[in-house]
Amino acid sequence: AVDCSFSRGVCDWKQDADDDFDWNPADRDRGDGYYMAVPAFVGHKKDMGRLKLLLTDLKPKSSYCLIFSYRLAGERVGKLRVFLANKKTTPVWEQNKGKDERWRTGKIDILQGAETTNSVTFESERGKGKTGEIGVDDVILISGLCPED
Repeated sequence: AVDCSFSRGVCDWKQDADDDFDWNPADRDRGDGYYMAVPAFVGHKKDMGRLKLLLTDLKPKSSYCLIFSYRLAGERVGKLRVFLANKKTTPVWEQNKGKDERWRTGKIDILQGAETTNSVTFESERGKGKTGEIGVDDVILISGLCPED
């Protein structure tokens, strides 16, 4: 497994230069490290912020599972989407409403064809809300398909 959480820095994360705002580090409540977040009040409605994870050395014709923690805290906070590089236009995962402020787990299967996926993008879209935030943390890549819950 490759641990791409933000406190360790082993993975190559890049801010998209062509988007409207950056994701920023935010301290965890328990004080152990930090996560990446977009506060609800940043930017204007429909503005986007993209954080890209560059993946190297993924083997062709093999499967991987991307597991991550996320939370959408606040009323009308916006949307969180995940895109794979080879399918740029359609998100492979999307969430637009938090039931509460708790962290939840997202899982995405990455199936490699002859071409390998070389990046995963977390995209935050600003909503109408003025409070709360969209957060992502504990991004891990493991070999094989995602385990069932």
